[in-house]
Amino acid sequence: MPKGLRGEKRPADVIGMRTQERDPWKSVAAKLGARGGKARAARMTPERRSEIARRAAESRWRQK
Repeated sequence: MPKGLRGEKRPADVIGMRTQERDPWKSVAAKLGARGGKARAARMTPERRSEIARRAAESRWRQK
């Protein structure tokens, strides 16, 4: 374990510890986004969902 100037214990990965502090907010945003996506998909007609999926597939293949 790395030690600081005064001999205190410090985390081995300071940057990793910083990202762990922000994770709760990211997970909350991800949960809300997933819920919104499901609600949006439920309101769409099957034809519209198919059209969106087709465009996404074309875009993915075009990039390669």
